[in-house]
Amino acid sequence: MIDQTPFIFSNEVMHQLLLDMAQQRTTSNLFEVVVSRLATFSHVALARIWVLRPGDICHSCPVKAECHDRSNCLHLVASAGQSNTEGVQWTNIHGKYRRFPLGARKVGHIAATSKPVVVEHINKDSQWILDVEWAQQEKIQGFAGQPLIFQGKVLGVLAVFTKINLTSDVLKVLRVIADHVAAALANTLAFEEIEILKQKLELENSYLREELFDVASMGGFVGNSYALQQVLNQVDAVAPTNASVLILGESGTGKELVAREIHHRSSRKDKPMIKVNCASIPRDLFESEFFGHAKGAFTGALADRNGRFSAADGGTLFLDELGDIPLEHQSKLLRVLQEGEYERVGENQTRKTDVRIIAATNKNLHEEIVAKKFREDLYFRLNVFPIRVPPLRERKEDIELLANYFLQKILQEMNITQQQFNMQQLQELKEYDWPGNVRELRNIVERSAIFSLSGPLRLHLPETADSSTHSHAITTEDSSVILSEKKMLELQRENTRAALAQCNWKIYGIDGAATLLGIKPTTLATRIKKMNLKRPVANNRADICD
Repeated sequence: MIDQTPFIFSNEVMHQLLLDMAQQRTTSNLFEVVVSRLATFSHVALARIWVLRPGDICHSCPVKAECHDRSNCLHLVASAGQSNTEGVQWTNIHGKYRRFPLGARKVGHIAATSKPVVVEHINKDSQWILDVEWAQQEKIQGFAGQPLIFQGKVLGVLAVFTKINLTSDVLKVLRVIADHVAAALANTLAFEEIEILKQKLELENSYLREELFDVASMGGFVGNSYALQQVLNQVDAVAPTNASVLILGESGTGKELVAREIHHRSSRKDKPMIKVNCASIPRDLFESEFFGHAKGAFTGALADRNGRFSAADGGTLFLDELGDIPLEHQSKLLRVLQEGEYERVGENQTRKTDVRIIAATNKNLHEEIVAKKFREDLYFRLNVFPIRVPPLRERKEDIELLANYFLQKILQEMNITQQQFNMQQLQELKEYDWPGNVRELRNIVERSAIFSLSGPLRLHLPETADSSTHSHAITTEDSSVILSEKKMLELQRENTRAALAQCNWKIYGIDGAATLLGIKPTTLATRIKKMNLKRPVANNRADICD
């Protein structure tokens, strides 16, 4: 028996629905509000929304035989309703009808023609109903599908299956709802696009800040050594291509500078270069960091977020500390490198990306592969064009240029008098082994500049197991010579006096004699008193502990 009960949308319910739709800022929330509200009406069995998007599952799509243009199709994005079978909810969006090609079936026809499809009496007209048995079992009497049109452009389709016959009044109301859904959809898409651009801008700004700091701290490509020229020649060769580059070298050698130079000399230079420090990402957040996540994908995912692959689209993605990517996440990285496709965490939509990969590591990846910590196929995918950045000890002819560059840069930032390293200090710099490479050189130069605030430029190099101290070192030509306790005390006294003189008898502070000697200021003050050391009369002041 056909249900003739009138299908009523109250003004209050309509007003609240339209108001709630206008307040949504994400498409997922908008779709959920629309279908869930429509499904609350007693005569609505099922409400669904499809949105026009690029094809993504073309090889496995259930209706691929009916698809002649695999560029775009209708994606089922929201579903709500309840079956006559107790406890069965129709919320699944991954079923048989999750995609419709344009022009195929009733949903595809609606989108292709921009015209609604209405079945007022299914029992009398079932040509548009694919599963008549399902309709009879669920007592479906009517169907209405309305195109979602905004400014003349079809965005998707809104459809409802009803348990009563449809009337012209109901169709008018559904048309009003569809128009508002289309407008709200256009707005939420605009908001999401703004959010994407905002996130990209934040990532780009963050990288630019890091870039400016690194240019200042690492000195750019300063030097004229043969080893450095070899690196620059390799950069010139690979930069114009889209080949993946693997940069190898010890920490502090300037691998990121090489990556940045490759990007700036490439055809992608006007697009962003986004950096991912793989060593700083918590293990359980790798996928989200790389690919982004959907709202509610995990605890703390309060909003949709785009990952680094989205931010770098069209540009370059720099994977620093590549060897620290957990093994379980390397397969997904390999997939996006091979196919240019990925899914955000908590989302089934496949997204495409066009990025050039530049990776860097200070680890021996061959050893990591043998130890089953790094995938061999990922290594070969990234190691298309390897560049080894030499350590500073292999380009010692560049040390003087780098040291003077850093010194003048730092003194200028401190707004203090310009100074220079003397020949002896430059020789000491060249003789040092530089385990921390260029980064360590800059740190030592900065420390020397700070010491120069209250006197002449002083150089302090770290002691190493195979090198002597470069300032006031106690050495003997014959290691078998044994010094008496008296001689040791005399040497300590002279060493302390020399440190005080070099620091203008200042004890405390980073440029004080205690720091130079590596002891506490209170210990030095006690030693001065015990040794009865006096400041020369010409420079004597009341308080030597300034």
